Amino acid sequence: MTPSLDEAVSAIRKYAPNFNPKVGIILGSGLSSLAEQIQNPIAIPYQAFGLSTGGVAGHASLLILGHLNGVPVVCLKGRLHMYEGVSSDSVALLVRIVRQLGAKAIVITGASGSLRREVGAGEIMVINDHINFHPSNPLVGPNNEAIGPRFVSLENAYDSEFNEIFLRVAGQLGIPMHTGVYLATLGPVFETPAEIRAYKILGADAVGMSVVPEVIVARHCGLRVLGLAAITNLAVGMSTEHVTHEGTLHYGELTARKLVKMIPEFLKAVEPLLDG
Repeated sequence: MTPSLDEAVSAIRKYAPNFNPKVGIILGSGLSSLAEQIQNPIAIPYQAFGLSTGGVAGHASLLILGHLNGVPVVCLKGRLHMYEGVSSDSVALLVRIVRQLGAKAIVITGASGSLRREVGAGEIMVINDHINFHPSNPLVGPNNEAIGPRFVSLENAYDSEFNEIFLRVAGQLGIPMHTGVYLATLGPVFETPAEIRAYKILGADAVGMSVVPEVIVARHCGLRVLGLAAITNLAVGMSTEHVTHEGTLHYGELTARKLVKMIPEFLKAVEPLLDG
């Protein structure tokens, strides 16, 4: 059974009673090295506040509190996936914890397949919109008005101001960047070539098995969102290389090397927007 938000936050506060993060970060497959840059980290297993541990390689199931480039952050080192049989309540709880601890923004990353040949493995795509092919929505069910409104606009779900700042930071660091639409599937199977052809017609630029449920919950509770698709492969049918989770982890680590440079600079640039 998923613990309540108050129960989870109370358990976390026992580890860090006076820590108030400004930004949350969710790390996707192969991107965990960014968490190693956090100064004075306090690592809390998900189980310590009542959540099950994810079973996917590359996801450590740790909540880490600390500072990144001087900015107080709460980092989710590893996410929970609904294809594991985890309830949408558990996925939503992790995002709401970020907000309840005091954060006003969240950076959500996810390993993704590219539907554009010019955007290959090791590249990063700033998400500017999404298409949701999950069979449900994490906000289905009774609404808690104390957390957010019944009906939520996703018109600017991926904060356009954040996107501009991140692209500017990438340019200053000399790192090529792409923008596009992310399409979310439930998984855990990779897509078929026919599905990829259909997704391209619909306007998708990248595809993955996460991100969107978390973005929906983040917007519901008032968090501003930067979404980043870490490209780990060309989508199925677009190359002769077979798509595997091992490949996802390998190329995820390549993108992580870029994110380690960019995200700290992005945090410092947006921190003034989060004060007050």
